[in-house]
Amino acid sequence: MTAALIIVFILAYAAIALEEQIKINKAAAGLIGAGLLWIIYAMSVGNPELVDEELSHSLIETAQIAFFLMGAMTVVEVVDSHDGFEVITSRIKAKSLGAFVWMIGIVTFFLSAVLDNLTTTIVMVSLARKLLKDRNDFLLLAGTIVISANAGGAWSPMGDVTTTMLWIGGQVTTIPIITGVIIPSLINMIVPLTLISYSLRGRTFEMPGTVEGQRLQYTTKFERNLMFFLGLAVLISVPIFKSVTHLPPFLGILFGLGLLWAVGDIVVRPRKEGEARHHVTIANALTRIDMAAVVFFVGILLAVATLQHAGILATLATWLDVTFGRLDIIVIIIGLVSAIVDNVPMVAAAMGMYSIEAHPTDSFLWEFLAYCAGTGGSILIIGSAAGVAAMGIAKIDFFWYVRKFSLLALIGYIAGALAYIGQYSLLH
Repeated sequence: MTAALIIVFILAYAAIALEEQIKINKAAAGLIGAGLLWIIYAMSVGNPELVDEELSHSLIETAQIAFFLMGAMTVVEVVDSHDGFEVITSRIKAKSLGAFVWMIGIVTFFLSAVLDNLTTTIVMVSLARKLLKDRNDFLLLAGTIVISANAGGAWSPMGDVTTTMLWIGGQVTTIPIITGVIIPSLINMIVPLTLISYSLRGRTFEMPGTVEGQRLQYTTKFERNLMFFLGLAVLISVPIFKSVTHLPPFLGILFGLGLLWAVGDIVVRPRKEGEARHHVTIANALTRIDMAAVVFFVGILLAVATLQHAGILATLATWLDVTFGRLDIIVIIIGLVSAIVDNVPMVAAAMGMYSIEAHPTDSFLWEFLAYCAGTGGSILIIGSAAGVAAMGIAKIDFFWYVRKFSLLALIGYIAGALAYIGQYSLLH
């Protein structure tokens, strides 16, 4: 049984990593892998009651993450459909290209912590495409956005799906993950941006006309401000909801989505007609969320759960401990591997390999894992959802990114990792 489970999982993993080459969506590969793994496990164990209990437990954990992601994605799409992000993007001003890179990087870093790194990348790359006419400058900024978005998402429960998984799973809590990882994440961004801005010294930059004047507006300034700040409040309040009520985060995000939905129907929608009325509906926002990504998370989490119940992940954790002997090196390797393959299954596997009993909530392992898995994906353009999104929008060539940004991202990754290790040693 063990050999069959490992072979099927490796094949499913390879199909996910080679999504572009084999032309099969990674969500399909994840679902097929999960189905085959559970079939093999159930037939090998021969105890339907035990398998049913284990599957039900795994499904509850997986469903909480899926519902949370769907709620958060919908909130973001609602804000975007009301042009709410122009509240921030319309205020970005700069006179030199180096200063513009810093401004975009800083906005991306903090915005991705509140929204998520994927959505922030889409918003900021779309903005950069409208503000920069020179393609080389645009590509340079797009690469900067990928690094900044992944760094910003690592230290926030809302910013990266891997940190969200650790947060919902109880491995990290809100305040410790923010205070523990924000400085290493900042260093992860600052080091590459410093090198990039140094290479751009002396380059002037003239801001074009406002983005608002370049696109059809469906909402008024009041409506944009209302939906942006209300959506922001919904996202920020979820950790508070969890800590006060001790209810799971998915219920908080769905509750907030309901409030946002009601305000849109009462305040905004009655003022619209025709296309504008349809554009601002929640129903329209629901059609724009990336359901394929949610389905992929469901498939890969259920697949990894099989390996956990079969005891394979525990065996792997023991082997890593014996081979490398140092937890920090093991986590750094996990982060580097996440540049090649998706960081979601890497973190899901780590969560199954190590128990909370052995590594309590907010311990070194979980915080350092959030940093490494969240930022390691920046080393290659395919290593994170943010990178893949930027690759599609900006038409970034894989090898161009390797030449221009991989070394910068690796330097930032190592600098941030060393900063976290040093910080942890000082504080503990």
